Amino acid sequence: MIWDIVRQVFSVLIGIVGLGRLDESEKDLEILVLRKQLDIMKRKQEKPIKATRAEKLTLAVLTTKLKELTKRPASKLGDTIRIFKPETVLGWHRELVRRKWSYKRKSQGGRPRTSKEIDELIVRLAKENSNWGYGKIEGELKKLGYEVPWETVRNVLKRHNIEPAPVRNGSIGWRTVMRHYKEQILACDFFTLETITLRTLYVHFFIEVGTRRVYLAGVTANPTHIWVTQQARQMVWKLDECEEPLRFLIHDNDKLIPDAFDTVFQTEGMRIIPIPYHTPNANAFAERWIRSVRGECLDYILIMNEQHLLRVLREYVEYYNQARPHQGIEQRSPIPYGRPSTNGTIRRRKVLGGIINDYSRVPTSPPLYLN
Repeated sequence: MIWDIVRQVFSVLIGIVGLGRLDESEKDLEILVLRKQLDIMKRKQEKPIKATRAEKLTLAVLTTKLKELTKRPASKLGDTIRIFKPETVLGWHRELVRRKWSYKRKSQGGRPRTSKEIDELIVRLAKENSNWGYGKIEGELKKLGYEVPWETVRNVLKRHNIEPAPVRNGSIGWRTVMRHYKEQILACDFFTLETITLRTLYVHFFIEVGTRRVYLAGVTANPTHIWVTQQARQMVWKLDECEEPLRFLIHDNDKLIPDAFDTVFQTEGMRIIPIPYHTPNANAFAERWIRSVRGECLDYILIMNEQHLLRVLREYVEYYNQARPHQGIEQRSPIPYGRPSTNGTIRRRKVLGGIINDYSRVPTSPPLYLN
C-alpha cells in the first residue's frame, strides 16, 4: 500500500514536470486528445473500472485540489473526470478525512498510570485482606506514604480480575484459624519401627504446632492403655515448664489411646480435638516430623532393641529442637539458639556418629600478653 502511494505520487510529480515544459496551446491540445481517448475507452468498457487504494487516494487529492482552485462544484467537474463520477471521487476524499479523525489518539491529559510497585502493593493488600474495600486500601496506602485515590484502587483491582470486597470476602479458611491458634496447639501421634530382628516397636511423641518443638514420650513394644496414659501424665508435668499455656490437643482415633489419656489433659484445662478417620493431613505437623526423623535418622540406622532406639531418638530430638533450622519457622530451630555470630571458627559436631552434621562457631580466644 505505501509503495503504491509513493509510485502514484512520483508519477504525478513527473507529469507536473512534463507539463511545465509545454506552452498553453500545447497543453490544451494534449488535454483534448486525452479526453477523446477516455471517451472512447469509457464507451467500450463493459465492466466497471476498479481502482486501487493508492489510485483512489491520488485521484481524490488531485480532484479536491482542482475543485479548490477552479471554485467549481462537483457537478461541473464532469469534463475533467471522465472514468469515475465526480461525486465518487469526492466521496473517496471524505472517507480519507473520516479515517484520519477516527484514529486512536494518545491521551494528553488525565491521571498518570500508577507505577508497577503501587500496582503490586494494591493487589497484595487486597489478596491478604479479603474484607478490605477500596477506601480501606486507600487509607492503608496513605499510611504507607502513597497518595492513591480509591478510583485508582478500583481500576487496578479490576485490571487484575480481583472482585470487590463484598464479592471476594468469604471464609477466612482453616489455615488462617490454625495460624492464629497454633501457639496453643499440641499434637501427638504414634509411629512404628522394625528392629533388626523384625520386632515391632511403637514410638509415642508430642509436638508443639507453634514452635515445632518435639517431646519424645516413650518407646515400647507393648503399648498398653496404662502405658499410654502414663505418658500423658509425664507430658503434663513437662507442660508446666512451658512459657505459653497450651489449650488444645490434636490426635487421631487410634485404639491405642484410651479415654483416660484424654481425661489427663482435660483436667489441665485442655480441649481434645480428635481428627477424622483416615485423614493424616489433619495432623500434618506430627506427620511431617515422622517423615523428618525417618528420612534424616532412622533410615540410616539398624535398630537393635528398645534401649537402642530410645538413645537414637533422644539424640535426634535434642538436635532437632536446639540446632536444626526449620523452614516452617523461618529457618529457626524450635528452641532458639540466640543471635548468630560471624566471628570465631566454624566447628562441625557429629550427631549420631556422623549421620547428621551440626555446624556452629567457636569464639576465638583473645591472645594472652605477658608483661
